[in-house]
Amino acid sequence: MKPSVEPVKVTILDKEYLIACPEDEREGLLRSASILNRRMREIRESGKVVGADRIAVMAALNLAHELLRSEDAGNALADSLEQRLTNMHRRLDTALPGGH
Repeated sequence: MKPSVEPVKVTILDKEYLIACPEDEREGLLRSASILNRRMREIRESGKVVGADRIAVMAALNLAHELLRSEDAGNALADSLEQRLTNMHRRLDTALPGGH
């Protein structure tokens, strides 16, 4: 059964938007809108960027950059863990009876 899709009201930079959203994704949408609203307010209040469209683009670029950095950090961690497991496996192979 398909989840019901209901409009959810979010406010970003004092402007309200109705977004169609499945019920099970409602909380995530509200959290995302809150993060975006906060970032856009910070950019607007800095006075360095004027215009809602430019503020939105800057906020999107900043969030995308943070996402990429987070993904890169996650990949580096996964690579490190994989290397550690490989090293442990080699040690076990040589230390346990029947190992190489």
